[in-house]
Amino acid sequence: MKKIITILLSLSFAYICEAQVQHKNAKIGLVLSGGGAKGFAHIGVLKVIDSLGIKLDYVAGTSMGAVVGALYASGYSGKQLDSIFSKLTFNQVVNDEVKRESKTFYERNNSERYAITLPFNKFKIQLPTGISKGQNIFDLFTKLTFHVSDVKDFKTLPIPFFCIATNVETGGQVLLEQGVLAEAIAASSAFPSLYQPIIIEDQVLIDGGVVNNYPVEELKAKGVDIIIGVDVQNDLAKRDQLKSGADILLQINNYRTTSAMKIKSKMTDIYIKPNIEDFSVVSFGEGTKIIEKGRLEANKHIAQLNPLASRLQSPQQPIEHPKTITITKVNITGHKNYTRSYILGKLKLKVGETISYSDFDKGISSIVATDNFESFLYDFKANKSGHTLNIKIRESKLRTFLKAGVHFDDLYNSSALINLTHKRLFFDNDAASLDVVLGDNLRYNFEYFIDKGFYWSIGLTSRYNEFNKGVAPSFLLNENQINPELNQLNVDISDQTNRLYFQTLFRKDFSLRFGAEHKRLKITSETVILNDINPSTDTDITETTFENSDFVSVYGSLKFDSFDHKYFPRNGFFFDSDFHLYLTSSDFNNNFSQFSIAKANTGYVKGFFKDKLALTLGAEGGFRIGEDSNNSLSFALGGYGNNFINNFIAFYGYDFISLEGNSFVKGLLNVDYEIFNKHHINIAANYANIANDIFETGQWFSSPSFSGYALGYGVETFIGPAEVKWTWSPETKQSELFFAIGYWF
Repeated sequence: MKKIITILLSLSFAYICEAQVQHKNAKIGLVLSGGGAKGFAHIGVLKVIDSLGIKLDYVAGTSMGAVVGALYASGYSGKQLDSIFSKLTFNQVVNDEVKRESKTFYERNNSERYAITLPFNKFKIQLPTGISKGQNIFDLFTKLTFHVSDVKDFKTLPIPFFCIATNVETGGQVLLEQGVLAEAIAASSAFPSLYQPIIIEDQVLIDGGVVNNYPVEELKAKGVDIIIGVDVQNDLAKRDQLKSGADILLQINNYRTTSAMKIKSKMTDIYIKPNIEDFSVVSFGEGTKIIEKGRLEANKHIAQLNPLASRLQSPQQPIEHPKTITITKVNITGHKNYTRSYILGKLKLKVGETISYSDFDKGISSIVATDNFESFLYDFKANKSGHTLNIKIRESKLRTFLKAGVHFDDLYNSSALINLTHKRLFFDNDAASLDVVLGDNLRYNFEYFIDKGFYWSIGLTSRYNEFNKGVAPSFLLNENQINPELNQLNVDISDQTNRLYFQTLFRKDFSLRFGAEHKRLKITSETVILNDINPSTDTDITETTFENSDFVSVYGSLKFDSFDHKYFPRNGFFFDSDFHLYLTSSDFNNNFSQFSIAKANTGYVKGFFKDKLALTLGAEGGFRIGEDSNNSLSFALGGYGNNFINNFIAFYGYDFISLEGNSFVKGLLNVDYEIFNKHHINIAANYANIANDIFETGQWFSSPSFSGYALGYGVETFIGPAEVKWTWSPETKQSELFFAIGYWF
């Protein structure tokens, strides 16, 4: 019996040794399927492969499998990929959002006003080929593959690699194993309708999962002996899981892939299918959990994987991303309407200089923010003294856009905004825009702007506003005209302002502007007023016109704005100053003499606790110079909001246009806490002195005469902020409730 056992053990040992020898000489391939965010599970499997010391000879992938596979093949370890991808969010992966700091003031104004933008082509709405251009994710791919930017044949990567894309014109499969690695994986993962197609060698390419989501046959054709496969595709859903049109479309797409996997899984020697049914293809914010699911599933296959770990391999070295880059040559192709100097100017790139990679990223964001380019692809090639930057551009053929927004606030009430914008109207770098605001109060805003960036740009604007509001009598009447029994005047205010100006930028967020302005201001009321200043005189109810004049002025302004968000900033500094010299007027009240108005507003925001908490300190002030007794352009404090006309200033605790004077100072303290994503609670306090000539009397430096406090709740929505604020003033012992929804315009 002992002899039999000894013989069996000897045979088993010999078999194991032979298997190990076979495995030692075998070529091992890894195939990774597509699956959107579910593809994060690939990283968990790679961490196990690394821990066992398995050396791969070939990697193949489709879609998210191509992304993870390409980076692993370029030299990243599973652990490094974990640290990169586990923190990605849906917005980072999908959105084309450009940071505010990368936009010019004109571009910020557009992005912070409209909720919907639809391009027109030959009077027909032109829907985009994808929700996202994929620029942000392409930028990330380029940065992550910078260390292999010279590799054009993917077989020469640290681990040979290929991926699959789909030719959208023919419906055929395209095997990508040469070219620019970042472009290849961007094409393989260009999910239809989510990302726009990538054009490579005149082929319009989209997600390879459309034709081949698990390229095991192609990998086998590369001469590998053992194939490890990771499948993160969806199985067919049950009837109770089909709850939307998107679910049904995904189910239809899965018919082919599910059927194909019955054959392909049998061609896979070690088939790993993580249990990730609780996640979807867009669960990008749950990377850590999905990666762990992949690791757990791979551990169940340790017995199969262990025999592959007998080969020695050198430890993977950490890959450092570039901190600086010297660009000694720039090649640009595809540009026609936009010159080389325009493109380099937007990039803020001087050939031959060394710049930080973060500044290069900002330059890319700046040029993408113009919306003048359908795609902006680039790659690097090392040369003797630095790198050559190759830029491939597709200029946008779209020049006309229909934009829309909605808004409600307590001053203008409900409003619907319709905008028509046309680019390259007369010049390659101009834009004309017309806003028409329909609702309780008719408004319009026309802008024509010739953008020359850091040179002198030229702008022309025309804006009309009207609203009805109760105001303090002192806003319109002199002290000896006010009826002591009259606390408020209900007035109709209409304002048309036309400007011609010149502007230059010192940097994206720092501008100097000067120009000329024409203003037509009309203020009427049907409030009961006195016939004359004698209190014993009878009163009439009639429409009274307080102002109906045309004013002509010259002005200059200096503005710096590094706030990272207009409505809920977490960091940055803001300064805006304005000086108007009013030269002449049609003088409806026969009391005009030349005067000037100067004002400035400044704010500082600092974020704490990973920017969940933000503290804002603000100061504002203004004064009038001259003897003009017309009050209609004086400062008026009260209410809450943005984009006020003339010299109306927001002030918590008081209704709109409640406090009036020809000079004022104001201080603000605001604390905002983001309780969860895009939901904010905030508390604020503001203090002010406002009266006539407070800078001459020294009253501006005395204890504040007016104060107000606010408690608010705000939500960031796709149509703009939705906010409610309860405010209270200790002077009046009264509270005001302000509500606003949508971008301010």
